Amino acid sequence: MHTYSVFLNMRATSSNADSEQLFEITEGQQGYFTSAQAVDAGFARSTHSYHVAAGNWLREHRGIYRLRRYPQGEDGQLVLWSLWSRNLDGEPEGVYSHLTALRIKDLSDANPARLDMTVPPSFRRNSAVPPILLLHKARLAPDEIIRERGYALTSPMRAILDLVASDEVDRALISQAFQEGRGRGLITRKQITAACRRTDIPPWLRKIFNTTV
Repeated sequence: MHTYSVFLNMRATSSNADSEQLFEITEGQQGYFTSAQAVDAGFARSTHSYHVAAGNWLREHRGIYRLRRYPQGEDGQLVLWSLWSRNLDGEPEGVYSHLTALRIKDLSDANPARLDMTVPPSFRRNSAVPPILLLHKARLAPDEIIRERGYALTSPMRAILDLVASDEVDRALISQAFQEGRGRGLITRKQITAACRRTDIPPWLRKIFNTTV
């Protein structure tokens, strides 16, 4: 059954709701949406519980839902926790980073229990951080962020530099990720040149970079 059919049921109980608008939102977020986004689309907060009880929506986390009939992607949870990181304006601030960013781009076989997420230094939430997330606080430049469908991650080069700074992973993993990323065009010559200008990278990493500049 096509995902759009779920909206026929919504219209029956939410005559003032703009189902088309909510559908467009969920299309860009792999079926996920926030309660605020539902309200903006015309679904009054008083109707949210109904849609959960009726099976139209699944409550994935506090204030975050998913259309039950929307096809589930392998990276759906990345959208979920990205929405969790939203600020007061409803904009997600979290960017997947470190090992998680490398894994998303298939540059590492490591599969840690938690998801690395970088947030701004000013990031604050009233609720506890979900156990699945490991937060890092840093400022990211726009060219260090890659936008995917419903979430963002750091570039492979930024992920490598963050891992080197943390000194928590094996050098062989760093070298392999760099070589593969370079070979696949995910790490550019411009990025390598910029990294070589830094004064805070260790000699062993500079040696790896210099072999490809």
